[in-house]
Amino acid sequence: MALNASTLDQLAELLENCQLQAQDTLKITDSHPDMDWDDAYAVQDRILARKRARGARVVGYKAGLTSHAKMQQMGVTDPVFGFLVDEFVVAEGAEIQVSDLIHPKVEPEICFITRTELKGPGCHIGAVLAASDVVLPGIEVIDSRYRDFKFDLKSVVADNTSAARFVVGGRIASARDVDLRTLGVVLEKNGQAVALGAGAAVLGHPAAAVAMLVNHLGRRGQSLPAGSLVLSGGITEAVSVQAGDNITLRIQNLGSVSVRFV
Repeated sequence: MALNASTLDQLAELLENCQLQAQDTLKITDSHPDMDWDDAYAVQDRILARKRARGARVVGYKAGLTSHAKMQQMGVTDPVFGFLVDEFVVAEGAEIQVSDLIHPKVEPEICFITRTELKGPGCHIGAVLAASDVVLPGIEVIDSRYRDFKFDLKSVVADNTSAARFVVGGRIASARDVDLRTLGVVLEKNGQAVALGAGAAVLGHPAAAVAMLVNHLGRRGQSLPAGSLVLSGGITEAVSVQAGDNITLRIQNLGSVSVRFV
């Protein structure tokens, strides 16, 4: 690690305050260009510790940067990962206050719920499918705390991979009863389709993102507990939203889920 504990604490406080107060900041590698990957995840860990100290509960995890082409472009071999806490949960069909966010965007996701614990290293797609209880549609609301959505990967890891809100719903299905690669996905804004895709857009198979998350946790001496919720990564590009927008995600064989921005 390149940064000392005091600096890591200060960065965590800055980024979490930006999230809680809906204020932006310049990417932190501008002032700390020597930050490494361990530093970035250490800042994320400290943000989680701050939330837990106030009573927050971890409800799951999320994967980002789940396109092979994007990873190659950015010079990394694994997606990035973040945590989800109960303050991010939005009920299906509920309203999200845009004033609580900076510059929100939405992404369509396939959400996994695990039935048994998963441990790495060596986790693979088959293990994920065997350990998963159900899959269902999910809409993630990302909201980078960096000005104009401009950041590098270490900065976005430190910022908990832009996590802000998420909603899951629709029709559940067994992870083993559907071909997650070929599921068609339509993201609608105000009744109009704005993004189309299929499950294979996520690392060739959405369960691959979950396996990489488990292996990431394993390298850090952690596991993915039974009953975890995992957002496996955006299937299409992220779509900007504003007050008055109604967002609906439809996934073949999994129904639909919606959320409103006010």
